[in-house]
Amino acid sequence: MNLPHRLDRTVVIHASRETVFRYFTDSSRWAAWWGPGSTIDPRSGGKLYIRHPNGIEVGGEVLEVMSPDHIVFTYGYTSGKPMPPGASRVTIRLEEDAEGTRLRLTHEFAEASARDEHIQGWRFQLSVFSNVATNEAFSGSEQLVDAWFAVWAEADESKRRATLATIAVPGIAFHDRFSTLDGADDLTAHIGAALRFMPGIRLQRDGAIRHCQGTVLANWVALGNDGLARASGTSVFTLEPGGRIRAATSFSNPPAA
Repeated sequence: MNLPHRLDRTVVIHASRETVFRYFTDSSRWAAWWGPGSTIDPRSGGKLYIRHPNGIEVGGEVLEVMSPDHIVFTYGYTSGKPMPPGASRVTIRLEEDAEGTRLRLTHEFAEASARDEHIQGWRFQLSVFSNVATNEAFSGSEQLVDAWFAVWAEADESKRRATLATIAVPGIAFHDRFSTLDGADDLTAHIGAALRFMPGIRLQRDGAIRHCQGTVLANWVALGNDGLARASGTSVFTLEPGGRIRAATSFSNPPAA
């Protein structure tokens, strides 16, 4: 197959190679990426089918598959436009990266015009893929956020330290209007000081979290012993590929007039 024209794209996905590669070997995950009804038979010679949400259909055949390193498959449209099934070749390679997985895509075409039609398509599809994969990788983010807020009410220093070791990296950075902290030791002591100066205050998540590719937003409310709100705001969490908190920044809402 003469395919002289190529499209290359590289993205970093904040998830392990094993998590990312599962989307090439499991039809339910493949469909979560491409659209309901999409399927893949993850073996050499296996068929793949993509049904885009707008109804456009793609067919292909798996040429190579090696977990968790790479997959190679043909790619073409059942309508025959801009190219029929089997008329182009896609290679996706996964490399370990400090931020998770570096995905390198190469799509080879017979015609430059077909390549050019796919530039924005792959820019979009790999962004969708990154979101789908990281949603799975960070599926426990809500519990993580709840544990973060709960630790601010933990009076026992050893328990605070143990909880932070579970939910945060040792070098965690924390910032708010009263804090510029680096490291779990500094944060452990800072929480203890906050408990002395603001006794009885506890933090609670207010509503569902919002997650995008390893960044989590969570609204919170600070409650007194009487259950009344003393303050509210939003925290922004940056997560490492393993799921722990790398950095947290807390924003307080202005006091009610």
